[in-house]
This record gives sequence, structure tokens and C-alpha cells, in this order.
Amino acid sequence: MYSIIEQGGVQFKAVPGAKIRVPLISGAEAGSSLTIDKVLLTADDSGKISIGSPTVAGATVSAKVVEHGADKKVLVIKKKRRKDYKRKNGHRQKFTQIEIVSINS
Repeated sequence: MYSIIEQGGVQFKAVPGAKIRVPLISGAEAGSSLTIDKVLLTADDSGKISIGSPTVAGATVSAKVVEHGADKKVLVIKKKRRKDYKRKNGHRQKFTQIEIVSINS
């Protein structure tokens, strides 16, 4: 059984027991539970697939917040040759790691 969910404008495959990194969910403490209701697709073990338009009616995914963190640093460098123009900037994207507890169809 799996489902495709949307969290923070990004789509993820949710399987019970899996840990996935989603964009930062502000206000969610580590160890707390949350319910995701933007379920785009659900598939049962029997092979039955439900596709929503845009979401599957009545389907939710229960998850538990494991931790918050930041990804590796990405460097952004701008340079124009012979013009003495250089800029260096770093960015660390913040994320929330969640564990999928169950899929409720």
C-alpha cells in the first residue's frame, strides 16, 4: 500500500514506515503527529488505484515528526570577467523529516 502526497508544493511517495524529508513544517514539534490531507493517489495491496482530481476524497495520511534540520550548504557564485565583480552566497534549505504511520483511505 502506498500513496502520493503533496507537502510544501512537492510530491512524495508515502509508504507506511518510511521516513521522508519534506520542506519545513513550521509549528510542528519533534515527536508530534500530523495529518496530511493532500493525497493525490492511493494504491491498495490488491492493486486498486484511486486517482484524485486533484485530491482523493476522504483519504488522509498520518505521520509523526521525527526532526527538523538543514541540508548541505549550496554555494551560489556570480562573477563577471574583467569587471571586478564577484559575489558568493551560501544557502541551506530547511527540512522536516517525517515518518509515515498509516494511510487512511
